[in-house]
Parts: sequence; C-alpha cells; structure tokens
Amino acid sequence: MSSTKSSAKSLLGLVALFLGELRDGLTMINMQSAFLISSKFYSEKQVGVMFFVFGMSQFLFQTPAGYIMDSSDRKVALLAGAALATTSLTLLSAVTAKEYGENIVWMVCLKFIQGGATALIPPGLNSITQGIVGSTGMTHQVADNEMKNHLGTAIIVLSGSLIAFYTYPNIGLLFIVSPIACAGVVFFLTRINPDDIDHDAARGLKSDADAHATDYQLATDSKEQLNATAEDNKPTTPLELLKNKTLLVFTVICFLFHMSNGTVLPLVMQTLAIGGDKPRVGFLLSGMCIIVAQIFMVG
Repeated sequence: MSSTKSSAKSLLGLVALFLGELRDGLTMINMQSAFLISSKFYSEKQVGVMFFVFGMSQFLFQTPAGYIMDSSDRKVALLAGAALATTSLTLLSAVTAKEYGENIVWMVCLKFIQGGATALIPPGLNSITQGIVGSTGMTHQVADNEMKNHLGTAIIVLSGSLIAFYTYPNIGLLFIVSPIACAGVVFFLTRINPDDIDHDAARGLKSDADAHATDYQLATDSKEQLNATAEDNKPTTPLELLKNKTLLVFTVICFLFHMSNGTVLPLVMQTLAIGGDKPRVGFLLSGMCIIVAQIFMVG
C-alpha cells in the first residue's frame, strides 16, 4: 500500500472520530432532548414529536442520499457540506428554541431538514472509505471507523455533560462542542488527497483485482473481455434491489429491531433529565447513559 493510501486511511479514522457528534447533531435524540426538557421546559410529547419527524426524515432521505453519494465524484465536498449543515441546524435549534415549545412547528421543520442533511453522512463516509481501501479492506476499515465514531461520541457527550453540569441552569454553552467537532471533520476531510479515492471502486464497479492490474495486463485484455466487464459492472437499479429477498428480509429485521431498541435510551434520558430535586445531577446521569453505551460499543 502506498504511503498516501496509508495516510488517507489514518485520516478516515480521524474523520470518523469527529463524526461521533455530526452524524446526529449532538447525539440528536438524546442530548438535545434532555436540553429542551430541562432548560426550555419542553414536554416529553413535544420532544417525541420533534425527533419522530427527525427519524422519519432520515429514513425517507437515506436511499436518495446513497444514490447522490454513489453518483458523485465530489464525495468529500458533499460530506463536508452535510457536516456544516448539520452543525448549523443544531446551533439554530438551540438558539431559536422558545420555552414551553411555543415555536414547536418551526422546531419540527428544522428537525425535518436536519434529518435529510444527516442522511448524507453514513453513505458519504462509507463511499469514501471504499474508494480508498477497496472492497477487500472495507470490512476492517468500517469496523475501525465505527469504533472511532463511538469513541468520539463518548468523548463529545462527556464534554457536553460536564459543561451542562457546571453551567446549569444556563446550559446552552454545551453546544460549543458542535462547531468544534465540525471543524475537526472538515479539517481532516480536506487533508485527504482526492486522487486516493477511486470513485469506480467506491461504487462497487471495480474489483480489487482490476485496481491492482498492471498496464501490460490491461493492454493485453481483448476488446470483448473489456466490453463484458463493462456490462457486468453496470450499477444495480432500485427495482433489482427490491427483488433481492435477502436484502429485504435484512432491512425488515433492522427496522423492527430499531423500532424496539431505539426508544429505550431516549426515554431513560428524558426521565433522568427531569432530575427530580437535582436536575443538574439528572443531566449528568443522562449523559452517562450514552457514554456507557458507547464505551461498550468501542470494546
């Protein structure tokens, strides 16, 4: 592997580390909901509606986001743009939120837009990863990306929770971690050499054998072989994907799992954020819910 490719892999890990905040915007459902309940006096119902809209927006835009990233040769710019948009919307949510949810319609609209922006992040990082490491190295690199992503989430939530604990009840300062994380993502993304990203490999249109073929080997391939390869490397259409029963079953299982599992942590955090007689401690404990979960994922 060339030194530039090794450098690109290292930079991928650092991008993933800072994306621990950006992927959902201050760990969207959790820290923001605790902030709105404890500092802006939102009801659990109002917070639930907001982040239901956010989740459904992510769900609706995930497939189009994947196609956008797949078809574009400007994956780094798109991912950086999604990171900037997510951070801007996170800060806008914190700044414009009115007490008791007086502008709940505005907040719901922000969450819908933010869901669409964050939908670009997972396919963006994964497509850049495959374009750098190829299909053979994809499994190992994705595992490394996810480990660093969870580690970054734990660090960021710990920082935000401590800021909230020491500044309570004026805890808006905790949102300073969002632009810091965004700056880290953009900085390390822009240090990736665009020539290290093979966009055909990122789309799954090139095998690792093709990527490492010599000029002599490519020159000796017959025209028929090249035409056959090009025919085989056509992108899969959405209709063909829907006919894949294995993929459909896996999608349904993941959806049902998230429907049952995804509600547990937000409900626990909302309960802790209310905090009873010690709301400051409740906010710190709500952050610990995320930190403990992320540490186990890192392990």
